[in-house]
Amino acid sequence: MLENKSNKTRRWKRFILVTSALLVLMVGFAYGIAVKSVTMVDGERTITIKTLHKTVGEVLAQAGIRLNRADKVIPGLNAEAVNGMNIEVVRAYRVKVISDGEEKNVITVPDTVEQVLAKAGVRLGQQDKVFPNLSEIVRPDDAIRVVRVESKEISREKEIPFSIVRKDDRSLERGLRRIIQQGEPGKEKVITKITYEDGVEIKREIAATETLKEPRNQVVALGTIANYSRGSRNFRFDRAVEVAATGYTHTGNRTYTGVYPEVGTVAVDPRVIPLGTKLYVEGYGYAKAEDIGSAIKGQRIDLFFDTKKDALSWGRRRTKVYVLE
Repeated sequence: MLENKSNKTRRWKRFILVTSALLVLMVGFAYGIAVKSVTMVDGERTITIKTLHKTVGEVLAQAGIRLNRADKVIPGLNAEAVNGMNIEVVRAYRVKVISDGEEKNVITVPDTVEQVLAKAGVRLGQQDKVFPNLSEIVRPDDAIRVVRVESKEISREKEIPFSIVRKDDRSLERGLRRIIQQGEPGKEKVITKITYEDGVEIKREIAATETLKEPRNQVVALGTIANYSRGSRNFRFDRAVEVAATGYTHTGNRTYTGVYPEVGTVAVDPRVIPLGTKLYVEGYGYAKAEDIGSAIKGQRIDLFFDTKKDALSWGRRRTKVYVLE
C-alpha cells in the first residue's frame, strides 16, 4: 500500500514537470510571436527597440520620445505597431508670416508656402504677390511675405487738341495769315488703371479711351503775294506785317540808333522788325526802322512826323508794313 502511494506521488510530480515545461514552451512561443522590432527616426537620431505595445504612440512612449503639439508622426500615433516597421518623427518649427502690416509665427512641419498661409488664416486675393512662391517648401525660420495688390480705375474727361491745317492763299501778302476756320478741341473719356501694392501706388496706365467729340481742324490761310503794286508804287517785299501805328514828332532827342529823327523814321519792336530794316508803310510811305520806344511792343510801330499836327492827324490806325528785300 505504501508502494502504491509512492508511485502515485512520483507520477504526479512527473506530470507537473511536464506540464510546466509545456507552459514555458507555450509562453516563450507566444512571446516570440508578440514581440516586435521597431525602428524610430527622430531627426538625426535612430532608435531600434523590441516592444510588445500595439500602437505607434505606445512604442514612442516606451522609447521616451516626447512629441510637441505640432509634430507629425508617420504613420499616425494610432497606427498598429508591426514587426520591422519604421516610424518617422517629423519635428515642427517656426515660420514667420508677414501680411497686412502684421507678423505671425506659425509652428509647422515641412509644408508648402500655400499650406502655411492657410494655417496662418491668411487669404489671398487674385492679384496678391507671395514671396517665396506658393509651391515652395518652407524651412525653419523662413519668412513668408504677402504683398496685397489691388487696382482701381478712375475716369476723367480730357480735351483733344485740334490740328492746324495751313493753306496757301494767293490773295494775301506773304507773311500775313488769316484763320478761315476756327479750330475746336474735341473731348475724350480716359479710363486710368491705378495699381497699389500694400496701399502704395506703383503703376498708373491708360486702360481705355472713348472719343466723346471729334476735334475740328483750324484752317489757316498763308499769304503768297510778294509784289506790291499800287499806282506808281511797285516793289518786291520779303513779308508783310499788320500793325497798330501811331505818330510822334520832335522831342530834341536822338533815336536809339544815334541819328536825329526825320520823316521816314520808324520806332519798332526789334523782336518783330529788326533795327535798320527798310520798310514801306501803307498810308505813310518808305521808311526805316531806326528807333524803339518803351510802349512799342509786339506788332506796333510809331511813325515820325515833322509837326505835332501831322502826328495827331495820323492818330492811331491799323495798317500794313512791308519789309523790303
